Amino acid sequence: MEMRFQQSPKETAAMNTAELRSNFLIENLMQENKLSLVYSHYDRVITGGVKPVNETVALHNEAELRSDYFLERREMGIINVGGSGTVIADGTTYSFEKLSCVYLGKGTKDVSFASADADNPAIFFIISTPAHHSYPNTLMHKEAASPVELGSSATSNERTIYKYIHLDGIKSCQLVMGLTVLKAGSVWNSVPPHTHTRRMEVYFYFDLAAEQRLFHMMGQPQETRHLIMQNLEAVISPPWGMHFGCGTSNYSFIWAMAGENQAFTDMDPAPIATLK
Repeated sequence: MEMRFQQSPKETAAMNTAELRSNFLIENLMQENKLSLVYSHYDRVITGGVKPVNETVALHNEAELRSDYFLERREMGIINVGGSGTVIADGTTYSFEKLSCVYLGKGTKDVSFASADADNPAIFFIISTPAHHSYPNTLMHKEAASPVELGSSATSNERTIYKYIHLDGIKSCQLVMGLTVLKAGSVWNSVPPHTHTRRMEVYFYFDLAAEQRLFHMMGQPQETRHLIMQNLEAVISPPWGMHFGCGTSNYSFIWAMAGENQAFTDMDPAPIATLK
């Protein structure tokens, strides 16, 4: 498991492209038959990914956690962005399609990931946060996620939002998780821009064509920076930073938040006209 420490706004403002990428961008997250994990000291969030092709991949414990098993003091959200797959948790099998979600609560001991078809493998995006209470393991299919249509073609941000783990959905200790699907012709996400110092966030971009790219905006609203990203990459957004992006074509992305506030609408606006 890769460990990453926090960076202050002052440090980040002085970083070059390579330094920004090494601190905030998560590349090579989805590797065949291998679990990849990155531990961030922003709210101690672990970002992970696994693409089980022809093997079942187990969630192994990590020495850095100083625990008897991975979820002894943690909870986890998992969203599938590939073919049909299964998550097996303490003997219970959760089978789910693309864009559906599984939540695993504190105390879940044995977890493994598998695909239904090696020719069309599942691709599991994983977020784990510290937990103080055990909530029940839950599967939610995308149809039950109360999809909401937002934006318009006039502003190039016509999109569908699916909320899974939040105050009115799957219960958790601090994790909030869902995804956004942009329609053809729309390229902007998370506009108007915002920050929320009460929680950090991770974005994971998917369904972006191999030849296309995503310009992810980050940093303080008056000290902006950017990262150029490709399909199946994630980015860590500090609590003090804004986070929005624009693609060279439409795409989808998972958003996952952790901190002291689970209210989805808890945002501090950063109006477009004020950005620098």
